[in-house]
Amino acid sequence: MATKIRLARHGKKSYAFYHIVVADSRAPRDGRFIEKLGTFNPNTNPATIELNIESTVKWLGNGAQPTDTAKNILSEQGAMLLHHLNGGIRKGALTQEQATAKFDKWIEEKAAKQLALKEAIKAQSNKSAAEKMKAETAAKDAKASVVAAKLAEAAKAAAAENAPEAAAEEVEETETPAQEVAETETVETPAE
Repeated sequence: MATKIRLARHGKKSYAFYHIVVADSRAPRDGRFIEKLGTFNPNTNPATIELNIESTVKWLGNGAQPTDTAKNILSEQGAMLLHHLNGGIRKGALTQEQATAKFDKWIEEKAAKQLALKEAIKAQSNKSAAEKMKAETAAKDAKASVVAAKLAEAAKAAAAENAPEAAAEEVEETETPAQEVAETETVETPAE
């Protein structure tokens, strides 16, 4: 029986989540499998991978062939490197201690790279959030200045409208006593 290490799709529509499985090469993609080795979630940044490395190396040693995507995932997690080092141990090129030391060194370097990547992503996220906040504050200040200018313009227009009416009222008030005096004089004159 030819076995393959491949991905079995799970999850919702447009939100794929994969199981890394060992399956017969004739079985359907999401069908029957022999053993589940781990999970792969590409929806997170960076992608979340959980893998049972010992079981994966055992299956690689038994002749299971990984698909291209599965091989990339296994390489990223170190299963392919450990399989390679185990081959060196079988051939006598390495001792178990040397292989373990190389693998541990690789794991430390990989963890440092992942930590740096996560920090870079977080810094980029914080930077973009700060820029977005700055842009929103600038837009808010610009809008506030436009509103203040419109209010000042409206106040000037209201003052200008009130000023001619006040002047006209003053003129009417000053004319009214003069007209009353003229009317009283005209009325008194014929009476004499």
